[in-house]
Amino acid sequence: MLYPQRFSQFTREHADTVAAISCGLLLFLGWFALHLGWLGLAFLLLPAAYVIGGYESAREGLTTLFKEKELDVDLLMIVAAIGAASLGLWRREYHLIIDGAILILIFAISGALEGYAMQRTERSIRSLMSLTPDTARVLLQGREEEISISQLKVGDEIVVKPGELIPTDGIILSGYSTLNQAAITGESLPVEKTVGAEVFAGTLNGYGALQIKVHKPAQSSLIQRVIRLVEQAQTEAPPSQEFTLRFEKGYAKVIVVAGILLATLPPFLWGWDWETTIYRALTFLVVASPCALMAAIMPTLLSGIANGARQGILFKNGAQLEKIGKVRAIAFDKTGTLTTGQLQVFQVIAIGEYTQADVLKTAASVESYSEHPIGKAIVQAAGETVRVLAVPVESKLLNPKGDLDLVGAIQVQAIPGQGIVGIAQEQEIIVGNAIFVQQYVTNLPEELREMAQSLEQEGKTVVWVAKNPTPNPSPLARRGAGEVMGVIAIADEVRSQAAATITRLKKLGIEQIVMLTGDNEETAQSVAKAVGIDRIYAQLLPEDKLDVIRRLQQKYQTVAMVGDGINDAPALAQASVGIAMGISGSDVALETADIVLMADKLEKIAVAIHLGRRSQSIVKQNIVVALGFIMLLLVGNFLGNINLPIGVIGHEGSTVLVTLSGLRLLK
Repeated sequence: MLYPQRFSQFTREHADTVAAISCGLLLFLGWFALHLGWLGLAFLLLPAAYVIGGYESAREGLTTLFKEKELDVDLLMIVAAIGAASLGLWRREYHLIIDGAILILIFAISGALEGYAMQRTERSIRSLMSLTPDTARVLLQGREEEISISQLKVGDEIVVKPGELIPTDGIILSGYSTLNQAAITGESLPVEKTVGAEVFAGTLNGYGALQIKVHKPAQSSLIQRVIRLVEQAQTEAPPSQEFTLRFEKGYAKVIVVAGILLATLPPFLWGWDWETTIYRALTFLVVASPCALMAAIMPTLLSGIANGARQGILFKNGAQLEKIGKVRAIAFDKTGTLTTGQLQVFQVIAIGEYTQADVLKTAASVESYSEHPIGKAIVQAAGETVRVLAVPVESKLLNPKGDLDLVGAIQVQAIPGQGIVGIAQEQEIIVGNAIFVQQYVTNLPEELREMAQSLEQEGKTVVWVAKNPTPNPSPLARRGAGEVMGVIAIADEVRSQAAATITRLKKLGIEQIVMLTGDNEETAQSVAKAVGIDRIYAQLLPEDKLDVIRRLQQKYQTVAMVGDGINDAPALAQASVGIAMGISGSDVALETADIVLMADKLEKIAVAIHLGRRSQSIVKQNIVVALGFIMLLLVGNFLGNINLPIGVIGHEGSTVLVTLSGLRLLK
């Protein structure tokens, strides 16, 4: 019982594909029966191929004709196919029925590919909706009660526990925590939130429980606005698509009108007999059908898609392969795209008699008890083989495995938003920001303070490390007794290939390269300088990124956006070409984007652009060849120098020729 249900579901979800496969199978069997001389069986199979493969195109063509009073290529294809079949029956040249079925099969395959492309919007919206929970814990008369998000009202108070997603936008009434907002704002560092701060739906709560007051309807939350922006941007047809639709309609009108005129006027104008007139009119419909034009484009693009897939570049449809070759401007998200999105120890600075290893080891002894991302970065740097990026840690302070030998701490206490303290080897260890550490140290060394300020201006987060020789002094004795050991700079690591990629893109002639980020100006400037980007837009929300893309499109027309987070989804959808990081990218970014870099290798963007430019060149060559053949066949048909078999051979030959030309892109 389960298998019929699955088959039924598959046929509903992939109706166009099933129709194309069925049409192809019936076409093959009909050709085989015709080859064996079984005319009765062939005349059963081939009409079935016509009906199954051409039903959707016929329905769309007739709907366009009657409702919009327009002719399109779908209707032209049906007329040409039926004309070929009728001519084949009339002259008993049954191979022409096969030609008509091939026309229908080509359009059925094209329709199936288009259908898959149109399903991207629905998948994107479903992925976005999964970012927020279905229910929220509401405080009602002092008790917690779970209700649907849709039932939340302005003024409701909700409770969010550690590790949970924020269900809707609101204001914190009580509690303190760090929130990971990277998916919404693109900020690389978790943000500390306390009473009075605004929180966004879809962000991840850290270690603290929060009581939040709903201050706007759930449907007005930031994540819901992102959903609507994705819907709007994906449904807006780009100018190139509108031009293609107008060309198809115009082409269909010209061919149909010319076919009708050719079937009626020659007997009156030139004295042709009606048999010759109808014969040439039907030949005209066959040779003028857009098979060669279709083959001029799709095989080339599919070959390029296959080529890209071998190199870790996933093109979601052929149109984007063409567009990437026309890109004049590229916008990069920062966090997770130009950077790894993972906090790393960037530099350790020690003073006095202390070494870098002493500073890192001391800080890690207490941070190993912390769940804060900064603490995890410090512990990771201490636990791995010399992860200090600026200056190597002295090997004499490493254990035999090459890692720092950490000492466990006791009485560890974290002070939210400030730092952490604990006792290790009978000394009090203090790790935190400058203001916090000053509570334990008389004066911060001026030279170290200047270096810390310089690092902060570069967008780094600076953690001070100090120790107090008396672990349990009185409060008065405790102040000013500590000694600063050094500082640790934390940063989101820039991808190793980012700078080389930007250089390569500039050499390819990309006119404008910008960086978009939700981070602050200093951090953005630091990363931009490291990778070679001259123009940045900082402290952006998702709708701000969308606005930047629109402004770039007004100036440069074809614009690419490279991103990885939920906050990038609207911009990815709006961009002429959206490019997502395959490993670090969120589900929504992957669904919304047109191109996915499967291995997160930025250098593949330049490869994709080169592949797109090659595809443009080959497509143009193929179109010239296809149109050239059509014109020659049309002129020959009008002058009476070709018969239908020669017309079919020329028509099919040009189709094969441009198809083989398109396969060059596989290399």
